[in-house]
Amino acid sequence: MNEKYLEMAKKQVSDIRLLVPGVSKRVSQLAHGGKPLVSMPTGAPMEFIDIALLEVAEGKVTLKAPINES
Repeated sequence: MNEKYLEMAKKQVSDIRLLVPGVSKRVSQLAHGGKPLVSMPTGAPMEFIDIALLEVAEGKVTLKAPINES
């Protein structure tokens, strides 16, 4: 996991507790064929978690708390 992307992503979320489940869900989407929302650098392929963190860091994916309808 790229620590730089992690630190950048942390700055984009209002509640840090949203980061792990949100990024995990996005990693799953990428692993099942989802297209990256960020431009991929040439060279070595990035891991799904790094792509997901970069998407959050760049504001391409926003993480919000679920709405309770009770």
